[in-house]
Amino acid sequence: MEQTYQYAWIIPFLPLPVPMLIGLGLLLFPTATKNFRRMWAFQSVLFLSIVMIFSMNLSIQQINSSSIYQYVWSWIINNDFSFELGYLIDPLTTIMSILITTVGLMVLVYSDNYMSHDQGYLRFFAYMSFFSSSMLGLVTSSNLIQIYIFWELVGMCSYLLIGFWSTRPVAANACQKAFVTNRVGDFGLLLGILGFYWLTGSFEFRDLFEIFNNLIYNNEVHFLFVILCAILFFAGAVAKSAQFPLHVWLPDAMEGPTPISALIHAATMVAAGVFLVARLLPLFIIIPYIMNLISLIGIITVLLGATLALAQKDIKRGLAYSTMSQLGYMMLALGMGSYRSALFHLITHAFSKALLFLGSGSIIHSMETIVGYSPNKSQNMVLMGGLTKHVPITKTAFLLGTLSLCGIPPLACFWSKDEILNDSWLYSPIFAIIAWSTAALTAFYMFRIYLLTFEGHLNANFQNYSGKKNTPFYSISLWGKEGSKRIKKKNCLLTLLTINNKASTSFFSKKTYRLDENVRNVTQPFITIIHLGNKKSYLYPYESDNTMLFPILVLGLFTLFVGFLGIPFNQEGVNLDILSKWLTPYINLLHPNLNNSMDWYEFAKDAVFSVSIAYFGIVIASLLYKPVYSSFQNLDLINSFVKTGTKRILSDKIINGLYDWSYNRGYIDAFYATSLTGGIRGLAEFTHFFDRRVIDGITNGVGIMSFFVGEGIKSVGGGRISSYLFLYLSYVSIFLLIYYLLLFESIRRIFLF
Repeated sequence: MEQTYQYAWIIPFLPLPVPMLIGLGLLLFPTATKNFRRMWAFQSVLFLSIVMIFSMNLSIQQINSSSIYQYVWSWIINNDFSFELGYLIDPLTTIMSILITTVGLMVLVYSDNYMSHDQGYLRFFAYMSFFSSSMLGLVTSSNLIQIYIFWELVGMCSYLLIGFWSTRPVAANACQKAFVTNRVGDFGLLLGILGFYWLTGSFEFRDLFEIFNNLIYNNEVHFLFVILCAILFFAGAVAKSAQFPLHVWLPDAMEGPTPISALIHAATMVAAGVFLVARLLPLFIIIPYIMNLISLIGIITVLLGATLALAQKDIKRGLAYSTMSQLGYMMLALGMGSYRSALFHLITHAFSKALLFLGSGSIIHSMETIVGYSPNKSQNMVLMGGLTKHVPITKTAFLLGTLSLCGIPPLACFWSKDEILNDSWLYSPIFAIIAWSTAALTAFYMFRIYLLTFEGHLNANFQNYSGKKNTPFYSISLWGKEGSKRIKKKNCLLTLLTINNKASTSFFSKKTYRLDENVRNVTQPFITIIHLGNKKSYLYPYESDNTMLFPILVLGLFTLFVGFLGIPFNQEGVNLDILSKWLTPYINLLHPNLNNSMDWYEFAKDAVFSVSIAYFGIVIASLLYKPVYSSFQNLDLINSFVKTGTKRILSDKIINGLYDWSYNRGYIDAFYATSLTGGIRGLAEFTHFFDRRVIDGITNGVGIMSFFVGEGIKSVGGGRISSYLFLYLSYVSIFLLIYYLLLFESIRRIFLF
């Protein structure tokens, strides 16, 4: 076992050769590297698979031995200062390593097909491998400096991946927004690291916790300074995990490719903030004010994320706000001191949300095959519906993820969320009421997403979607310009229809269009349905390829069974709680007398209410968003569907206010744009004006005055040296006279005083 731990340093470095070799190949042999691009995807999958197997082996040893292993070596030694590098293998490290590698592996397999027609295919896999390496380095770090280095590398990879399609203005703006927002938290994290080093003189976690506990016990530190450093520490986690008020970057980050959303914004990068708080919980737990702040931020984020998800039309943005809300649950649990339940929910949510994001990517692909659907419409849920019979596998997997997130047994999130909800009653009744109410909201908005996407009939009024009349429809690719390259293939010619709702007849277009290379091979034919009074052209959605369905199915299995790892039962000498056994070192450190065992009757009694709350949200969503079988006649009616459906039950004023609050993101982005962005822009404009008109004006004015004075004096001069000497001596005499008079007056006043 000791020998296995000694080789744990390869975990962050094993995926690193892939981006290095891709970059070197594109630099030296660009044509050959691009021609054999599938080879690089295979290597990415292979190396990450090796890391996953190694991480699982370490986790098994952790469960069996409940040990912690740390290896360090000196890097910088100077007098009393010594900086060491190393790696730490403990339960938190192995849990995060397994999450990163398993979800990352599924995303890589999925991306091979999803990104197969993108010109940046190699760049995508280089970024992904570098991100995996950075994230693995973050979770295995043994000190604060290493964590900060990898923390910044993870942020850089996030910036590159969110702005992967940087030619789109929205994607470019989204990655800049994510970068700037995270820099705010990262600056606070850096100050917190320096503050605690000033207090303890160490960056190593073990020494830091021990020294800090002694300082607090002996009352040798200023408590306000300690609180300030801890708040700065927590600011980094707030930004990275999209907690209020630094959450605004997460919905816009959905502009990146969908696999990025599944990996970074569901399971790994956004979990880095939760990981940091969990890593430093032995330090935070002895500062009650910080624990209260963590729980307060968590409960605000829980409620805010759920309310903002209620009226979103973009399927990925809805899932993004759901992620924000669930991360709030994890922060709430950590603030309450429920270390086990927070990590348990981190595990279950990672697999469930990755399943939902990959399912949404499959849906987006399907919607893009419909004639007249542009990229911005392929993610709009109100333009979907009726996908059940076209994508049955994706629909089933998406339903599993939805039910899991709603907290329906026996799926994964039921076990973890129910534990957090029960712990909240012991912590604060107010927090508990908010947490339980948000559980109902979660079930409501998740089933809203499911019903709008899969139920009813697929809307076929393509003329209204395209926004143009009497024009032929064409396939629009999400990844590049249509028509740049053409495929010569049988039956690829498509005769499309022009639809005119004002007339009772329609006619065939004389133009023919080939499928673009960027559009994946269609396994189902184009179908033309002719009605008596009108002719309409359909291109039905279709199920994704096997390489995309395989990761979805695997994540579906995880969603079904991973929750059983943390069943809190220990009866008749049989310990079913594998997670508690896994986390034994930390549970003993934080709660030495904690007993996690629970009998079936007690658990069932606590679970009945949470499941009832979830079913209540599902029923309300089913009533308000029941399948609509009639075609919409115009886009305005589609956009007002959410409002009109809910107005039947509740008052217009309440619904309009709640809808506007949710759809406009709680007006928080507008507030930041007005107060921060507008204020900084105004300050910059004033500074620019002051620099040009005042600073430069004085300098230029002195130069101009010198020029005119010189010109004036030049015209006065006669060229006689004796005249110049006379004037010079006269000026000097007058100056000396004035100087001595002033000096004499000053001396006189001094003596008189």
